[in-house]
Amino acid sequence: MTQCTLPAPALAVTLLRVRTRWNSGSEASRTCSKNSGQGEAPNPGGEHCEVDRETAGEGRERTASPLGRGYDVIRMYYSTNQKNVHLAIYFITLLTGFPSNLLALHALIQKLRTKATPNAVFLLNLTISDLSFLAFLPFKATELLQGQWKMPTFLCPLSGLFYFSTIYSSTLFLTAVSVERYLGVAFPLKYKLYRKPSYAVAISFFLWFCSFGHCSIVYITEYHEPANSSRRSLCYNNFTDKQLELLLPFRLELGIVLFCLPFLITCFCYFSFIRIIVSSSHIHRGKKQRAIGLVLTTLAVFAICFAPYNASHLVGYLQKKNLPWRDEALLLSTFNASLDPIIFYFSSTAVQHSCKCCLMKLYVCSSHPNLHKTKESLKLGHPPASDTSIHGSKS
Repeated sequence: MTQCTLPAPALAVTLLRVRTRWNSGSEASRTCSKNSGQGEAPNPGGEHCEVDRETAGEGRERTASPLGRGYDVIRMYYSTNQKNVHLAIYFITLLTGFPSNLLALHALIQKLRTKATPNAVFLLNLTISDLSFLAFLPFKATELLQGQWKMPTFLCPLSGLFYFSTIYSSTLFLTAVSVERYLGVAFPLKYKLYRKPSYAVAISFFLWFCSFGHCSIVYITEYHEPANSSRRSLCYNNFTDKQLELLLPFRLELGIVLFCLPFLITCFCYFSFIRIIVSSSHIHRGKKQRAIGLVLTTLAVFAICFAPYNASHLVGYLQKKNLPWRDEALLLSTFNASLDPIIFYFSSTAVQHSCKCCLMKLYVCSSHPNLHKTKESLKLGHPPASDTSIHGSKS
């Protein structure tokens, strides 16, 4: 393969031309954005201004690329790869989150039927929160796959409300579990008097009200549009300046009240919980290890799933704009639905027993595929067929 090289003077001239075209294109793009923000169709440069759908989430506009078609191909390749990563993570979360949360839901319902505890009540609400999040995740995947919101309009704010509310309800119920654990070991006698499932149910209703009440900003933002604005092609992602003036301060308050405060409370409760558990001599080693696993998993969920997204609230408020990396930070929160079942395993013996029984059944079914047929035959009153491969034929 022959390589084409340019002499140094020609290369310098080419780079100078590219730089000149880039500067002129950027200036035209800024002019285009300014005019479009004022509702003016033409611009002094005479260039056509169009909305880039791939960057519509940040409300950016662009002109034709000054670097030519090759630069557009690179951007399209990056955007396609980014979309594929999002879809892959959504698929993995659904594939792992639904079965594990349904298993935890079954175990916790059985636990509440036999012996209800505040811990089981909080874990049940956390499971419902994760399943609700997973139920509305396909709406996000469909919008991403189609490139725009083509579903009924009323589903846009509704799916956004459930999507964001379940994220923050998870932080609140994780905090409730940590407080319940801490009170149980720090004040065992006093807390026993108030350790009633009815109190946990009342607290759960209050936490749901807090998360949905705060995230109702989705409805306010979606319908708080100028009269002459056109219908947005993306759901809760492309905002006007007037909407950002309303949204950015509220996001900051959301991050402080529903993330920072619960995270600080969780850290205090679990560090105190671990200190008491480890220093106790009458608690066996296995229980200490499960307690440490519970603490590490919970803090990992806060740090990995929730911290980046809530950090975008603070940075976006300081910079007065919708950040371009906010979607990637929000993507990390989807892992919460897959990591929470690990917390259920460390928190509840009922979930542990259910997981062991499920794994045992899967092992038996895979090792002895004819066992299920034998049981069905016995139920119907028919003797099982003889297995000549094992017993041999009758003489």
